[in-house]
Amino acid sequence: MVHNSPLRGTFHLPASKSESNRALILQALAGAGDIANLSDAHDTQLLARLLALPPDTAEYDCEDAGTTLRFLTALLAVRNRRCVITGTARMRERPIGPLVDALRELGADISYVRAEGYPPLRLNGFAYSGRAALNVRADVSSQFVSALLLVAPTLPDGLFIHLVGEVGSAPYLRLTAYTLRAWGARVEVEAHAVRVWPGAVVAPEVYTVEADWSAASYAYALAALAPPDSELFLPNLTAFSPQGDHRVAAWAEDWGVETWYTETGVLLRTRNNPPLAPPPTAYDFSACPDLAPTVAVLLAALSRPATLTGLRSLRVKETDRIAALQAELARFGAALTEAAPEVFELLPGHFQVNGQYVRTYADHRMAMAFAPLALHGPLTIEAPEVVRKSFPAFWEELAGLGIRLGVPDAER
Repeated sequence: MVHNSPLRGTFHLPASKSESNRALILQALAGAGDIANLSDAHDTQLLARLLALPPDTAEYDCEDAGTTLRFLTALLAVRNRRCVITGTARMRERPIGPLVDALRELGADISYVRAEGYPPLRLNGFAYSGRAALNVRADVSSQFVSALLLVAPTLPDGLFIHLVGEVGSAPYLRLTAYTLRAWGARVEVEAHAVRVWPGAVVAPEVYTVEADWSAASYAYALAALAPPDSELFLPNLTAFSPQGDHRVAAWAEDWGVETWYTETGVLLRTRNNPPLAPPPTAYDFSACPDLAPTVAVLLAALSRPATLTGLRSLRVKETDRIAALQAELARFGAALTEAAPEVFELLPGHFQVNGQYVRTYADHRMAMAFAPLALHGPLTIEAPEVVRKSFPAFWEELAGLGIRLGVPDAER
């Protein structure tokens, strides 16, 4: 379907999955606390269920939830649990070595069930080593560092982490620090180091989770592709969000989308006039890798050639998102090529939306990144149910705006 009239309405976002998962770990450590607006994302609900299992549980199946597996590993390790932590076939291909190495230094007895450096893991107990300072690689996944920081207040000496290598997804570490402080921890964050002091994790009276800025990126893509004078309201977002994907609001100015903050959320407006300055041709996703699929697809649809960097972590997500984007963008006439190591050139080509079938590779962000293209023509998204991982109501929210996509043959 092609929308020729302005797009208007409210786009209800899920609560932040990243913030919710951190709050759940701290709630478990505190043994108390109310969390308001907890995410209904599958990953968060899965973590909540796993945390509620009895202490003698023999195996924890984290399915395809990377954050859940990594956070839970750190929590159960320092709690002296004896169990196996596992996940899906894809989860067993995602690295966890830096986290395991760090936990071993702290005193955890952990062994690999299958391949070295990858889940499943066997936890065999914990005896604190007295180590209060660690060197941890920060260039593979910030989740390793966040997992350690969340349990750090419970260690006898707290924890000092020196971040080795280029720090990827730094805003997620700041989000971890923000959440820790809300639960009573003393935290200090520097460019290449983080310190957490020992002390009790104290539950706030109520901890309220903000709406998800990663999910907001799909609303921004809709606004950028919609006709002028379109307006979308996104409830429960704030101007001073601790979430790193808040960056999309600044980038959207160059896509012709204005952001207006209100007391209850954010109003997006699609301008009539083009940006005053030439649009940027370079985008660095080091601090916000989850935005990369959305922005790459959008730039191609807007016929904006660009250089994309900071994509390293995309190779170890739910799928290899770089390979997936290359394959699916090609269906529309665009190309994403590696011009130099970790430097990618986006070439829109003769981008057209004319009934393509988009593969999603069991990856929620692939499905949602391509969905806004329905404003410019018909297309079908494979396995639409994958969005349950982070945004279960995504298709209902699109339908509420009058946007409908094709249904895969298997579901007709």
